[in-house]
Amino acid sequence: MSPAESAGANTLGLATSPYLRQHADNPVHWQQWTPQAMEDAADRDVPILLSIGYAACHWCHVMAHESFEDDEVAAAMNADFVCVKVDREERPDIDAVYMNATVALTGHGGWPMTCFLTPDGRPFFCGTYYPKEGFLQLLSAVTETWRERRGEVEEASDHIAGELRKMSSGLPDGGPDIDPALCDHAVAAVLADQDTVHGGFGGAPKFPPSAVLEALLRNYERTGSPSALVAVERTGNAMARGGIYDQLAGGFARYSVDNAWVVPHFEKMLYDNALLLRAYAHWARRTADPLARRVTAQTARFLLDELGDGAMFTSSLDADADGREGSTYVWTPQQLTEVLGPDDGPWAARVFAVTESGTFEHGTSVLQLPSDPDDAQRFERVRTALLAARRTRTQPGRDDKVVTSWNGLAITALAEASVALEDPELTRAARRCATALLDTHVIGGRLRRASLGGVVGESAAILEDYAMLATGLLVLYQLTVEDVWLTAAGELLDTALAHFADPQRPGRWYDTADDAEHLMLRPADPLDGATPSGASTIAEALLTAAHLVGSATAPRYLKAATEALTAHSVLLAKAPRSAGHWIAVAEAAIRGPLQIAVACHSPRSPLLTDARRFAPGGAIVMGGKMDSSALLVGRDRVRGDDAAYVCRGRLCDLPVTRSADLAAALGVPAG
Repeated sequence: MSPAESAGANTLGLATSPYLRQHADNPVHWQQWTPQAMEDAADRDVPILLSIGYAACHWCHVMAHESFEDDEVAAAMNADFVCVKVDREERPDIDAVYMNATVALTGHGGWPMTCFLTPDGRPFFCGTYYPKEGFLQLLSAVTETWRERRGEVEEASDHIAGELRKMSSGLPDGGPDIDPALCDHAVAAVLADQDTVHGGFGGAPKFPPSAVLEALLRNYERTGSPSALVAVERTGNAMARGGIYDQLAGGFARYSVDNAWVVPHFEKMLYDNALLLRAYAHWARRTADPLARRVTAQTARFLLDELGDGAMFTSSLDADADGREGSTYVWTPQQLTEVLGPDDGPWAARVFAVTESGTFEHGTSVLQLPSDPDDAQRFERVRTALLAARRTRTQPGRDDKVVTSWNGLAITALAEASVALEDPELTRAARRCATALLDTHVIGGRLRRASLGGVVGESAAILEDYAMLATGLLVLYQLTVEDVWLTAAGELLDTALAHFADPQRPGRWYDTADDAEHLMLRPADPLDGATPSGASTIAEALLTAAHLVGSATAPRYLKAATEALTAHSVLLAKAPRSAGHWIAVAEAAIRGPLQIAVACHSPRSPLLTDARRFAPGGAIVMGGKMDSSALLVGRDRVRGDDAAYVCRGRLCDLPVTRSADLAAALGVPAG
């Protein structure tokens, strides 16, 4: 398609993003983010109207229906702007730049994000959702300002760009040492902000604190502090029994609009469920809590059944179905009786807290499970019948885009869940996903961000993609002892060190590569949010790899991991709620990290199985014959018995051959 044709047509039908394709039939002349779009804006001397969203976003759908599908609005957009659509999940680098601008200008952010830019990409006005009439007024005002007061626009855009560059300078140099006292301080600060009634941290809306839960579990394993475990149990129970968790099919919604986890925002994201699967699997492994085990098994099943697409995992399920948020999931007492009959219907209403007045809209209720029912067989019969009936309803759409980083999280979670549940099928699923990702998303030795239907997109991977995939491959290597995963992880880490590390400030990382598309500024956000930051995850991967690779590479990886933790220690001191994964990585680091090498002849060695079960979060566990891996060099069985070697950093205990002795060495119960 020629530039002239693209300037007067909607070109999103050519996109590899399902979100962009949702807008391919809009009367708006949408373009993708390309140099051509900027050239069109410069040639026409009009601003760029940048709209950023994602497929599962409820308010993105609302604005699309109200404005982007409306001929009047589209005519105004086409006449006076070059209109560009971006999928924030496919281009998180663009999203990061303009989200910073939106927050700086308005004090808040969100999606859909609506930004007006000069043709060279400098923002001069930003916002989020606008209803139709307000949006039309805004379009008119921006157009008038662009034509009549261009000098003010240029001055404002220069000022905003300058302020954003100042903001992007990042954390100050220097911070406290990474040591037990700093981790304990960070955990204490997090616990001080917990909701001791409903679980979680802070008030509504409440997001699942997956990284914080993992950090608290690791802190508990090191210190034995009951307060950390109590916080995990309180939050884990509250979420699993609330409406944020799908009581019929498993899987967590994006967040709860209230502080008691009752009413979710119904979209379900791969990254949330992968991160929570890892946290619940860790909790289950450490305590054998039956609720934790059930949620681990159901969430793993949700990933495989609802988000699986061949070997890899798709991105999300929408909040809406037929334009109505949550309609697939909510019930009235009458609907329960229609499906279950006059005996089971009222019983199910009591079990699932479905009331006549409702907990959601129009007298409907989101299913909760305040306590386990006494009759487990009856409950399973009811759950199965309700799930079958629910599947006859209109189902939410699925974003079939495969994102590298989120699939890396899924690999890690499935592998760790396989240990907690002693389910080798989950390891096989992780292996299939890893194989497909490496086959599809690595092009010319470099990662791509996403694919659709097996066709990889053009967008380059960012730091989190390299880091999260490398982490998953290293976990998979520990379970399978297959060198292909260690080799691939090393290649990813070497590329990350070459292209994402800040050469001027050791330990600091950029989110985009040094040879990636040049944006207004180069994103570098070390804070952990809905997902761990790329910087904290690369620190995790480097720390783990340093003890799995040969001696020639290990010092370089360990130095990079140590520098990353040191450079970001101020986050643990000053902003621990935004540093959950940093705390988790620091907890692993100050333990050595802990390494357990089991010399054995069988992958089904009971001592190796127990080593994986006993190991605290962040520990490294390898099994196999002597010299089969870096951790087993020179380490053999003892007098014909399998033997476990426990090391903390470079200090190692004498080998033990009994599970009870291994448990004692690790400070955990052997039962």
